[in-house]
Amino acid sequence: MQSNSRWLDILKTLLFASIGIGILYLLYRSQQSEYVTYCAENGIATEDCSLLDKIWQDFRSVNYLWIGVVLLCYIVSNVSRAIRWQMLIQPLGHQVSFWNAFFTIMLGYFTNLGIPRLGEFVRAATMSRYEKIPVEKLMGTVVVDRIFDAITMLTMIGIALLLEFDTLWSYFTANFDGAAKLNSLTNTYLLWILIGAAILLFFVVYFFRAFWLSTKLGQRLVGMVKGFLEGIQSIRNIDRPVWFVAHSINIWFMYFMMTYLAFSAFQPTVHLSAETGLMTFLFGAFGIVLPSPGGVGAYQFFVQECLTIYGIEGTDAFSFANIVFFSIQIGANVLLGLVALVMLPIFNRER
Repeated sequence: MQSNSRWLDILKTLLFASIGIGILYLLYRSQQSEYVTYCAENGIATEDCSLLDKIWQDFRSVNYLWIGVVLLCYIVSNVSRAIRWQMLIQPLGHQVSFWNAFFTIMLGYFTNLGIPRLGEFVRAATMSRYEKIPVEKLMGTVVVDRIFDAITMLTMIGIALLLEFDTLWSYFTANFDGAAKLNSLTNTYLLWILIGAAILLFFVVYFFRAFWLSTKLGQRLVGMVKGFLEGIQSIRNIDRPVWFVAHSINIWFMYFMMTYLAFSAFQPTVHLSAETGLMTFLFGAFGIVLPSPGGVGAYQFFVQECLTIYGIEGTDAFSFANIVFFSIQIGANVLLGLVALVMLPIFNRER
């Protein structure tokens, strides 16, 4: 059984990685075509017109002092995330170590590079192992953590709409026929079949609840749900709600600063404004949440789309997206994830 689960995890990893790498390859192909046109217009010989060579030169030209500042912002954001998680766990009657909170978060990000979203479970399970807290309660706090992330991100989207509404509206009207797609979706039989199946499942569970609640599996599930709900309700008993909100704001402010400060590291983007940084950050965030390892491919697509709106050449936008992605999303998460693997047993050697 364990062997089958391991193979399933491997297949998931390969599937998600294939999707991300496929998107990245298609982006590269389209930008290579644009770069060939650029070379022809500027008298550059075809044999000297390689996008891979350009990206390599762009990486070499980056001001890595600014990349270091970006990495510092990333660490600061996760310090706030660790403290916020401590505040969520405290109402459950547990005072957890800051370093356990910080390193398990880093380990979760590291895991997400392999299998998207698995990191949330690894984060809770690892904390449960070292702090002796039921994992279902910790998963409840992780859900609250992500709910506040969603609220903060929606707030930032609202700010972006106020600042850059005309730019956003022009982009969406030029690239998406939202109403037609929505009508097409709601008119499909598949959607109604899914709704019907969900309603049927609800009634089956409800009317036969006495039977399945009497089984060991049912009782185990009820216990897990109760623990999960207890973890979610921890938000009601937070000791310092003002600090909780402050850390929530700081997490996402640091995320924004990471993109904005990265502009200064790359010559073609050094002139871009804070408003453009906010828009680029939000576009990139959409790419990160898609199910590919670390957002590979999707992140580059959305960041490139955003930067071209603001007049950055497609190939330069592609280079910038890769510089940020491989420096932060891959480089920092791999480094800090490996550090977490080493440091967690050391900090908990007496547990």
